[in-house]
Amino acid sequence: MSQALYRKYRSRSFDEIVGQKGVVTALTNALDSNKLSHAYLFTGPRGVGKTSIARIFAFSINAVPYTDDTLPVDIIEVDAASNRGIDEVRDLREKVRIAPVVGPYKIYIIDEVHMLTTHAFNALLKTLEEPPAHAIFILATTESHKLPETITSRTQRYNFTLATIDETAAHLTKVSQLESIDIDAEAIRLIAASSSGSMRDALSLLDHAKHLGTHITAEDIRLYIGVPSQETVNMLLSALTKGDSAQIMSELDTADACGVTAIALAHATITELTTQLQNGTCALPLATVTKL
Repeated sequence: MSQALYRKYRSRSFDEIVGQKGVVTALTNALDSNKLSHAYLFTGPRGVGKTSIARIFAFSINAVPYTDDTLPVDIIEVDAASNRGIDEVRDLREKVRIAPVVGPYKIYIIDEVHMLTTHAFNALLKTLEEPPAHAIFILATTESHKLPETITSRTQRYNFTLATIDETAAHLTKVSQLESIDIDAEAIRLIAASSSGSMRDALSLLDHAKHLGTHITAEDIRLYIGVPSQETVNMLLSALTKGDSAQIMSELDTADACGVTAIALAHATITELTTQLQNGTCALPLATVTKL
């Protein structure tokens, strides 16, 4: 069974990370100067590398080679979505006091930490307030606003950002070459744009798209992920400019028949309007643009 691309090309060193330069720089500086905190908070959208960087950081702290996804005994990964209760956190509190076996630190990576219950957060807080000297916590979440202030105030916070289209496209091009996937540059940029800054989603789309044919074009990708063509967007904007409701409905029906989702059509239309407004070529009245 072949391995999914997002797993096969998961970053295993800071040099392999795409984007997140500020986070990578800060963490590598902390490692170089040996100024480590007892708790870190990684926040940001899904698929931007929070857990990957948490693993890289944990392996680097304990100076352990990171060659595959097998975690050494002193690095413990906890999924808070399925281990969210007070009993699980109490168990963690008991085990965290046991000294590390191999490395100098016992490192806990708690993914989706916002899923913990209130009682579980209270139990975790006691450990964060007085952690053992050998313990380091890395908390990762997509919804930091759900964390109690008492938790966030006891961590070093790092905000992760979405990858740009250029960063994503460059990485997809590299992976395509390594995997011998024959795909047009325009098709790669369509995948990059459709992934909305999530590198994991971009690699998953590429993984599925590689089965579309021996040579993958932009039109193949449009049909596969339901992205409207530029002609469709232009025709819709033309109908909106003229106020032709019949043509507007016709264009919407045509897009739907081609498998274009409402979200994708709205996104493409807004993107084109933004470009036109920036270039001063928008023919739509400003009042109409504001309503859109």
